[in-house]
Amino acid sequence: MRQIVLLMLGMLVPVLQAEDWPQYRGPRRDDVSRETGLLASWPPNGPPLVWTFKQLGLGYSGIAVVGERLYSIGARGEAEFVIALNLKSVQDGAPQEAWATNVGPLFDFKGNNWSAGPSSTPTIDGELLYALGGKGDLVCVQTSDGRERWRKNLPTELEAQVNPIGGGPKGLGWGFTWSPMIDGEQLVCVPGGPKGTVAALHKATGEVLWRSTEVTDQAAYTSPLLAEFGGVRQYVVLTNQGVIGVAAKDGTVLWNYRRKPPFGTEVVNSPIIHNDFVFVTVGAGQGCELLKVSRKGDAFAVESVYANKNMANHHGNVARVGEHIFGFSEGRGFVCQTLATGEIAWMERSKIRPCSLTVAEGRIYAFSEDNGTVVLLETSTTGWAQAGSFRLPHLATSRKPSGRLWTPPVVSHGRLYLRDQELLFCFDVKTP
Repeated sequence: MRQIVLLMLGMLVPVLQAEDWPQYRGPRRDDVSRETGLLASWPPNGPPLVWTFKQLGLGYSGIAVVGERLYSIGARGEAEFVIALNLKSVQDGAPQEAWATNVGPLFDFKGNNWSAGPSSTPTIDGELLYALGGKGDLVCVQTSDGRERWRKNLPTELEAQVNPIGGGPKGLGWGFTWSPMIDGEQLVCVPGGPKGTVAALHKATGEVLWRSTEVTDQAAYTSPLLAEFGGVRQYVVLTNQGVIGVAAKDGTVLWNYRRKPPFGTEVVNSPIIHNDFVFVTVGAGQGCELLKVSRKGDAFAVESVYANKNMANHHGNVARVGEHIFGFSEGRGFVCQTLATGEIAWMERSKIRPCSLTVAEGRIYAFSEDNGTVVLLETSTTGWAQAGSFRLPHLATSRKPSGRLWTPPVVSHGRLYLRDQELLFCFDVKTP
């Protein structure tokens, strides 16, 4: 009888299907989790706070979660560290730090009122972790104990450069912020500069395997993406000058879309790839564009489907759910945009300020950059459908005066993670 009752309960209660979040933007680099068994709505005060970690350091680095470990990068004093937390060991309301490994010197400069420290997200690949510091120090360490396997200083060893438009030192800008990507034995990077925009290193040794020497754009603040167009495996990268696709096997440039004029501000959002299309959006009035990539024989062609200002997203991010793009657009508010046409399906100006977001089980977790407000939304294509909201219990005091809350939220293993500089909050969002 007891077995029958338990079986019936199992049929009624949603089962949590957990998913790791091992890199920037999640397993598929699209800000969409396949996690299930999450709360469909929140109580008036929001989901329960599980713990708060207060020593993550300065920076906007994102969160990676694999099993019972959480990883991020933060500046402590004059150095940046990749930090591992043990999620199984929570004492006095905070998880225990498993280890911390020095990545490189603190990113900052005189007159910088916006950001200090790292902004890249660690990448986990089995027993190894890859972390990028704000000044271009790339390290490979063991996930078990943080022991260093190899390191490279990209500016000195690869002549790496960041486009400084919008502020920051020459060749460095607001620092190196892209997140490394693993594809087979290759560690895919975006050093930028005269030796080639894209590079592949051997993930076990750091040896340079190839550079995309045909394109020498300086790096923007976007990360590489994996795609397959016309049956050819390739990496897609967005820069201030446009979008490029390079062959995964050797870095040969397959297609190269030069934007006229180039983007005249910081390029932060990585593209969204869907079927044969590449969607990009940039803030400060730049807008969005949809490109179509096609193969004709051995050659590739790229054309612009539309370009408008319906979605102009700067420091946050946007995500695709089905045939629509969701995100905050400067001057318009929160927008649901039809991907194929670029038309606005709906927009809401007053419910939330500029925000970053993630998507899990068909719902949007929007995180306001201004005051730490978090909103749960249905991915409706007809209008704003709110299912809960709350505000962080307190905010960081170490943030630069012009800085905001720009680290995107993460949902993994039934937990919602929100970062504000040295503060990391963990909330329980799974169904009881």
